[in-house]
Amino acid sequence: MIDTHVHFWNFDPVRDSWINEEMMAIRKDFSPKNLLRVYNDLQITGCIAVQANQSEEENHFLLRLAEQNEVIKGIVGWVDLLHPNLDERLSYWSNFKTIKGWRHVLQAENSEFILNERFIAGVKLLKKYNYTYDLLCYHNQLEAIIQMVDQVPDQPFVLDHCGKPDVKSQDLAAWAANIKILASNPNVNCKVSGLLAEADWQNWTEKELFNCFDVIFEAFGPERIMYGSDWPVMLISRPYEDWFNLVTKYTARFSEAERKLIFTDNTKAFYGV
Repeated sequence: MIDTHVHFWNFDPVRDSWINEEMMAIRKDFSPKNLLRVYNDLQITGCIAVQANQSEEENHFLLRLAEQNEVIKGIVGWVDLLHPNLDERLSYWSNFKTIKGWRHVLQAENSEFILNERFIAGVKLLKKYNYTYDLLCYHNQLEAIIQMVDQVPDQPFVLDHCGKPDVKSQDLAAWAANIKILASNPNVNCKVSGLLAEADWQNWTEKELFNCFDVIFEAFGPERIMYGSDWPVMLISRPYEDWFNLVTKYTARFSEAERKLIFTDNTKAFYGV
């Protein structure tokens, strides 16, 4: 089994200012070694390390970790898709085969950024180097994401954290409608990850999360869904095992072959690991 979404960092209070006082559980360093025990217990054999800092130095940081830790099977890094010499930058990074794709923290941007012609041109260039693209956005940004994705029909995309629905309020109608539209693009996949951060951290219910799973699995099907944890961010709510067990419980309704797609095969095919 492969976990498609984990972060590593050496905590810096200035750079990582998004980790506020309410998130004391993750205001510290996290390395691959912190994951090995729980991975061994759950028989998870690898992970995809996803950028947490928007700099090219982050790519080198993750590459060094991957060299030292076999558990990292692939990297989703960061590159400036608006860079005037983007082709040159992508050519440089293509020398590092562990980097499988890229991500920008679109949840911190407005729709003008997402629909910027230069940004979309940058996304279009990724196909030349067989790179994937992770879509990180809030539920209220999905309309712009849909418009952007429609312009790049041959680019492999994956939606991080189910598009961050409002788990806490359970106001899911608009999000569900947009998820259905986004999933109509066969080149878009979805990570079942990150929902604990969108819920009431201490008081969420299984039903609230499963209501979101229902929408995602109906829209994408087990053929385009990948398991991810969003560790260590998810630790603001529960231990790793709780999230894994929750996804395992929900997916028990699927066949063994379908569960293998969700936990292993889809990730191997998408990221080429």
